[in-house]
Amino acid sequence: MTTLVMKFGGTSVGNAERIREVARIVQSRHEAKRVVVVSAMSGVTNSLFEMAEAARGHNPDKVVQLLSKIEQAHLAACRSLEIATPEIVGKIKEMIENLQRRAHGIDLLGELSPRTMDEIASAGERLSSILVAGFLGCPLLDARKVIRTDSHFGGAHPALSTIKKFVGLYVTPLLESYDVIVTQGYIGSDDANDTTTLGRGGSDYSAGLLGAAVQADEIEIWTDVEGILTADPRIVPGAHTVEILSYDEAAELASYGAKVLHPATVRPALDAGVPVTIRSTFKPNGMFSTISPGESSGRPCVAIAMRRNVVILSVTQESMTDQSGFLARLFDVFGRRGISVDLVSTSEVCVSVSLDRSAPLNALTQDLEKLGRVSVVQGRAVIAVVGDLLRKTPEVLRTTFMAIDGITVDLISMGANAINLSLIVQEQDAERVMRNLHTAFFEGGAR
Repeated sequence: MTTLVMKFGGTSVGNAERIREVARIVQSRHEAKRVVVVSAMSGVTNSLFEMAEAARGHNPDKVVQLLSKIEQAHLAACRSLEIATPEIVGKIKEMIENLQRRAHGIDLLGELSPRTMDEIASAGERLSSILVAGFLGCPLLDARKVIRTDSHFGGAHPALSTIKKFVGLYVTPLLESYDVIVTQGYIGSDDANDTTTLGRGGSDYSAGLLGAAVQADEIEIWTDVEGILTADPRIVPGAHTVEILSYDEAAELASYGAKVLHPATVRPALDAGVPVTIRSTFKPNGMFSTISPGESSGRPCVAIAMRRNVVILSVTQESMTDQSGFLARLFDVFGRRGISVDLVSTSEVCVSVSLDRSAPLNALTQDLEKLGRVSVVQGRAVIAVVGDLLRKTPEVLRTTFMAIDGITVDLISMGANAINLSLIVQEQDAERVMRNLHTAFFEGGAR
């Protein structure tokens, strides 16, 4: 019998109606053993972060308001699904009471540690999984028993070999006795059994880790769109589903703003040779994307992605070419501050890098002024043209520049992996660039 890992996002479990649809989809895969991975109800994780901050800010009324909203949403879904048994209702109320105690402790101390925040943030997935498992009538496995990580709270790194061992201890025996089990995405635990999280969007990562560890035949990522699209449909109405693409293409698109898939999801699946499909819970019989080992879109441009809130930081030093180790000293500044650099452009006297706007720009500027003259340009966006055959297709550059004729480009970079051509433009021009490029590559001509 085949084995599937099926991950459902927040919009897919957002209310009782959506959970019923999840159950229909899971039951339609009756020929396989199924590991169902669920996110928190849509909006709940944000509310939990907001609640924790309210507690730190000594605002008990807001804490009560937010926790009551979370509790009522889950109890309402519970009643609508007709699973409001004393056991299930009791579990929901117990978790809310635990959150109240946590919030009271934060209020008293005025301190919110990353470890405490992870414990609070994990409640969203644990609550939604109670509902999904209760409605499906299947076992509920606490993901913290299996997804073992380091103690980097807020963005923990998984211990792959340990996960595989605990999958053998907990998941495999359950699948021998049951066709369906439910567990949580996003959360894990460290060696001290403290709750950790894999970072925002980490439910996809959980699915990838579990799929690799159980050697699944397929990982299905169920979300609110029909797979990976050629562009953001909110910007480009003509965007359509990419049916087949490579792991590298998918990871590159995710890194540059395509939010359908968490970038790290593809790595454990790739290593284990497990295909990933991205499907829509709103159109379960609709189009979907497949990412499979050894596959490729076979296109010079498979899709176009965009990331906003980009800053260009430039360091100018007229004698740079005579300074051995200048670049090493430059990037040591970013390394010491734990800042990830995106694109890099160099000339004889200047180095420009792109960063996320959230970077500590003032501190960076002070550090870098020891090396040269520093300038910062804000209000930019990066546009990525991604495709496996990009570098092998000379026409891509001509098509790109014809599409953006008349639009100022601050920085251009051809990715070292040969499948990404990135452009940085003013944020006010970014949507027009997206539409023009999509027209040029997918609709027959730039405008």
